[in-house]
Amino acid sequence: MNPVRVLTGITTSGTPHLGNYVGAIRPTVRASRLPGVESFYFLADYHALIKTSGDPARVQRSTLEIAATWLACGLDPEKVTFYRQSDIPEIPELTWMLTCVTGKGLLNRAHAYKAALDKNAAAGAEPDDGVTAGLFMYPVLMAADILMFNAHQVPVGRDQVQHLEMARDIASSFNHLYGEHFTLPEVVIEEQVATLPGLDGRKMSKSYDNTIPLFVPREQLKKLIMGIVTDSRAPGEPKSTEGSALYQLYQAFASAEETAALAKAYAEGIAWGEAKQLLFERLDREIAPLREVYDDLIQDPSRIEKTLKMGAAKARATATPFTQRLRHAVGLRPLDAQADRAGASAKAAKAALPVFKQYREKDGLFYFKLADAKGELLLQSQGFAAPREAAQAMARLQAEGKAALDALAPHLITPNDVERVTSALLQLRESAT
Repeated sequence: MNPVRVLTGITTSGTPHLGNYVGAIRPTVRASRLPGVESFYFLADYHALIKTSGDPARVQRSTLEIAATWLACGLDPEKVTFYRQSDIPEIPELTWMLTCVTGKGLLNRAHAYKAALDKNAAAGAEPDDGVTAGLFMYPVLMAADILMFNAHQVPVGRDQVQHLEMARDIASSFNHLYGEHFTLPEVVIEEQVATLPGLDGRKMSKSYDNTIPLFVPREQLKKLIMGIVTDSRAPGEPKSTEGSALYQLYQAFASAEETAALAKAYAEGIAWGEAKQLLFERLDREIAPLREVYDDLIQDPSRIEKTLKMGAAKARATATPFTQRLRHAVGLRPLDAQADRAGASAKAAKAALPVFKQYREKDGLFYFKLADAKGELLLQSQGFAAPREAAQAMARLQAEGKAALDALAPHLITPNDVERVTSALLQLRESAT
């Protein structure tokens, strides 16, 4: 069985903090050790340019810090493909190819762009005031990151789900025009990953200036933890774990038994100073050995640079030939090359086949349709809540034909000519064998 290809990136626009560690770094390192998984991890420095315009030193420093953090936390560059986005020139090239098949209407619906428009409207400014083309095109670059390596799964937080759905839409558009080149990536939402509170109780975020940097010196870590905002309940007075930043931070690092013990101490009226000391000791127990490795790495940038260059060579071993294939597909070919008769024949055969197309409507649901070789609509689906459900229904129809047509009847708009639909499904099944 072929391995499942998983891809994850971190934008190099800031210093890693505890929230990054719990929400992204620790789970990805653990996932990289699973059997049957081929992992691609990258430093998204092109994406950082959208957030750090005019601050090149910040991008460089963040790239160093995030690379050192991933390595210090146990990421093995021998077992994964670990690279810097800007070391793969095929990615911006693919971004342009995808840009040319992406509807502006799709990008208009991106959450980040709409949020910028809403902010300007509230301020009475021009709709696109301060909005760069980089912000607008962000989803296409993200799609290129994913589709370049035909990732099967992309772990993301819920705020990134839309970008994965857009990547699927873009890949489907390209495949429809030029043949089946891209795998449609599946969204993997890390339900168990907690969103950590910061120093003031709000979500830990650099934009709130309430973060606890992951690898600050031990004494500075203690000082930051002792400064976490708590309520005015005195020692001996029972305290609630609900909404307690201290408790949530402790829970993200402690075992179930340790967490239960702290909950009991809360009920018995533990003093806030004592609770903060427990949190500091528990965090430092996990972080201290990683901090030592990190400090060594951060003092030797050339070592990290060498690791990233090796990772880029590994990534380009996949990206370069795949990009050549895509260049040929879209017509960027040498003028003196012989006509690819076999390719032309295959294209003609493909053109003579019915085709499925999956898409998303404004209602937020996912649909598919089946058209014959001339483009005439044969079958239309009802809406599905998730893209995976629509894809599974299409796959079942293609694999099982009439039997699946009957079984999936509640999800389909009844075709006018069942015989033609059945014949089209048979053609597709025979072409796949």
